[in-house]
Amino acid sequence: MNLTNILNVNNLSKTYHSKNGEIIAVNNVSFNVNKEEFVGIIGPSGCGKSSILNIISNLDTKYKGRINVNKNIKIAYMLQEDALFPWLTILENVLLGLKIKKQLTKENKDYTIMLLKKYGLYEFRKIRTLAVKPDILLLDEPFSALDYQTRLKVSDDVYKIIKEEHKTALMVTHDISEAISMCDRIVVLSKRPSIIKKIYDINLENKSTPILNRESPNFTYYTIKLYGRR
Repeated sequence: MNLTNILNVNNLSKTYHSKNGEIIAVNNVSFNVNKEEFVGIIGPSGCGKSSILNIISNLDTKYKGRINVNKNIKIAYMLQEDALFPWLTILENVLLGLKIKKQLTKENKDYTIMLLKKYGLYEFRKIRTLAVKPDILLLDEPFSALDYQTRLKVSDDVYKIIKEEHKTALMVTHDISEAISMCDRIVVLSKRPSIIKKIYDINLENKSTPILNRESPNFTYYTIKLYGRR
């Protein structure tokens, strides 16, 4: 793995204002992401996991701390609700991000069609995010709406695409097994106001696809460790 650091989150804090006063969601969180690394963020519901992705993607600009991204790095954000437009064709849905960014060139369209052919139509929602050629993918509970069996299959497919296309990924999930099976490192957050409890390097024997990774002898070890850290 190339350990070139391309994203740094430094002393990040996020406070929300309500009629009952201020609510500190994230408190002084720092971590980094390396090129082509798959990093997971887990923690209790409401601890600010999605808030961190919103800030990194620049959807939320009201925070304290610093987000440093290497020059010319492009970020794409796959939200929890990945809405499609039923009046558009599959290809038109996939090309939507390029149209919005005014990057719908012949080269980019050909690249998108290549992705569709290479990985099949089933994953076209995910390919829409890849079509803009991001360097970093932000994934917010990307499989949460799927039943268990489909979730396993799709996690394998998405993992394969990310690795084959040499992308970097930062994924929020509440599923500890999913995080262990997919991630190189896992950032564990505490309950709100969240701080980092620990960052785990995930070293699985004979690392392969997420489904096969669940059969690794070390998988149970990390599961016990991470459940104890929730």
